[in-house]
Amino acid sequence: MSPASTGASTTVDAVPPLPSSDSPAASASDTRLTPGGPGYRRMSFALFLAGVATFALLYSTQALLPLISGEFGVAASEASWTVAAATGGLALFVLPMSALSERFGRRTVMTASLAVAVTVGMLVPFAPSIGALVVLRAVQGAALAGLPASATAYLAEEVRPKALVTAIGLFVAGNSVGGMSGRVITGWVAQEWGWRVSVGVIGVLAVGCAVAFRLLLPAPQHFRAGSLRPRVLLGTVRDHLSDPLLRRLYAIGALFMTVFGGVYTVIGYRLTEAPFGLPQGIVGSIFLVYLVGTVSASTAGRLVGRLGRRGALYLAGGTTAAGLLLSLAPSLPLVLLGLVLITAGFFAGHAVASSAVSKTATHGRAQASALYQSAYYIGSSAGSTVGATAFHANGWTGTVGVGLLAVLGVVSITVLGSRAARVAARREPVAAH
Repeated sequence: MSPASTGASTTVDAVPPLPSSDSPAASASDTRLTPGGPGYRRMSFALFLAGVATFALLYSTQALLPLISGEFGVAASEASWTVAAATGGLALFVLPMSALSERFGRRTVMTASLAVAVTVGMLVPFAPSIGALVVLRAVQGAALAGLPASATAYLAEEVRPKALVTAIGLFVAGNSVGGMSGRVITGWVAQEWGWRVSVGVIGVLAVGCAVAFRLLLPAPQHFRAGSLRPRVLLGTVRDHLSDPLLRRLYAIGALFMTVFGGVYTVIGYRLTEAPFGLPQGIVGSIFLVYLVGTVSASTAGRLVGRLGRRGALYLAGGTTAAGLLLSLAPSLPLVLLGLVLITAGFFAGHAVASSAVSKTATHGRAQASALYQSAYYIGSSAGSTVGATAFHANGWTGTVGVGLLAVLGVVSITVLGSRAARVAARREPVAAH
């Protein structure tokens, strides 16, 4: 099919053909990065730091919601908008930002996005009202939109295919470290000096990560500038949305993030209330379980190698559901174990689904990744608001109920994918005759 018939620009993803990674000539002529090769560690560490900055900023208020509720006199459902506005802003702007990355380059857009986001981050501590805080957080989320889709597109272009799942897993691991450190730091700092100082500290941390990212990330070698014409962009988006596999992956990303967003938006309220009554610093330290996500995301490649993509998704969904059920217990150790399982399942499922998107897209990879990220962060916004509303109405049981419905959606979609694969496999021999 020609580029014109697909709506894709002839210059988008126009990387010259490279030898198969299985051929003897691959190591000599394929200049893409590979583990152990020159530039791979710098690239991995740079994108790891970008992931740290992105998630630390994006969720900087999540562990502080009880304090924000107290200062502004608002309920959990209203305070949760400081999280939902940031993730919603990212969801809305990730596709336009991906188009800019096709024209101006992945590294350029990622650098500009981080620069704007950290600048806004230094203004957040001075928000005079809940409304102003929500607006600033929405702007910050929109600025961060240039990171996720551009990063995965950069990796798809600059890393050899066999190393792609592992490379994306490391980027997702950076997300988990950023989410963890942001929440742990804000929890302890807020306990002593209040939520405003704590989000300021996160802003300073993000500045350091942004500077190191720009200094370390290798210049792209396989990027080819694409078109900014709306017709080309819309055609590429239409192609991706017409692909059944991509649609399923987008829905899976959204549903996994619905669980995660709901649980971690509400968990602070649950742990500060009876029967636990934990102080803010201890509640922030609960987010150390993100380290489990760092491990599960970075090992997603091996998981897919052993179980296949759908098998890995079944395991991730089952692990998440088990964690949700355990978290219902009125026992702090069991709640913590539940959070460990939820976190491990979520990050593994996210790494598997996002890397599958990059492998499935044959053109317009930035747009394919952007659509996934948009669905993913819409899920985060939905999880934050619906999870908080369910908590307000029915307590933690309500939040867990929302999460279990989302996991059921993941499993159902994966079952449909398995059936579609079997039907396609039966048709292939017939087509051969």
